[in-house]
Amino acid sequence: MRRTILIVGAGPAGLSLARSLAGSPHQVVLIEPQPREELAAPPPDGREIALTLRSERILERLGAWQHVPEAEKFPLTEARVRNGKSPFALSIGSGQTGALGHLVSNHLIRAALFKAVDGQPNVELRCGRKVVQARTSPAGAEATLDDGTRLAADLLVAADTRFSQTREQLGIGASVERFGHTMMVGRIRHTKAHRGVATEWFDHGRTIALLPLGEGISSLVLTLPDAEAQRVCALPDADLTALYARYLGDEWGEIALETRPTPYPLAMTYAERFSGPRCALVGDAAVGMHPVTAHGFNFGLLSAWRLARVIAQASDPGEPSRLKRYAIRHRVATMPLYQATLHLVGLFTDDRRRARPIRAGVLRLGALPPVRKAMGRLLSEPGMA
Repeated sequence: MRRTILIVGAGPAGLSLARSLAGSPHQVVLIEPQPREELAAPPPDGREIALTLRSERILERLGAWQHVPEAEKFPLTEARVRNGKSPFALSIGSGQTGALGHLVSNHLIRAALFKAVDGQPNVELRCGRKVVQARTSPAGAEATLDDGTRLAADLLVAADTRFSQTREQLGIGASVERFGHTMMVGRIRHTKAHRGVATEWFDHGRTIALLPLGEGISSLVLTLPDAEAQRVCALPDADLTALYARYLGDEWGEIALETRPTPYPLAMTYAERFSGPRCALVGDAAVGMHPVTAHGFNFGLLSAWRLARVIAQASDPGEPSRLKRYAIRHRVATMPLYQATLHLVGLFTDDRRRARPIRAGVLRLGALPPVRKAMGRLLSEPGMA
């Protein structure tokens, strides 16, 4: 008997899960409010994704990595973290052979995943439709769409953002941490080379990161309190360029604006559980990370891969023990870094005078060879899960 799996949300996690289940004995139905045309050719959204080596291998196995143009895969050779105006920098990846991973635009990854999914014989795309009600029980799952259609399934998977309505409809709670800060992302040009090095520093009242892209071009990520971010996003090009130049100093030479910044209010979320009767959570619906550790996308991709390995060849993909096995593995893999990130953000956004020496001490501790090597392994994640 053929089983049915409903996936709500065709973002990277939902698409990855659908592709991972292609060729399985199950019928996969992917439900997404966006039209098919936008899924096939998503517009640029300003976000550059730092893919770990493990994520690259997963994308390769899914048949998506080859759909990303080679010229748009930018190697990340080293990551440096600074505290204010201190000349000391915690370096991760320096002296390592090969790259830590690659930076790739979010919209290109999404387009590549769509190409890998489109046309798979056991995957059905229901675009332009929204789930208005989702319910599950030990006997089965059901989703009601906005056109009144009711779909029955053996397993329902929520993959619809960190503020997942499907997760809420399933009665699964989540802890939500709102920081009152907005991340603005956009590209700049600069006259001095970045050499594939990402630099992030925590300054008074703001956080800045430069992510290396093509020659003489980087993604600038500026985090400010919400009201200040709104003001900065409204600045004319000339004033915005001058502000960037003042923040960056002369380390990257002359600065020119390549794209306008796109704002993203910052929040972290963590679901109370990753599975339930005939349901599971993947992607940001399970764990929504802060971008400071660059692991949000990687965790989402890994969750889809991990769930697929448990259910792909199962006679019943909604069997409780299998879903629990996935939930436990993903929680063990994500909870430590989630908690560490939460504390890290709290410490490095604390502008009180007493926090400054603590931040400096944390960076010095991170520079110790054993700690630095462990962080390098964490960032590159060479093994498969």
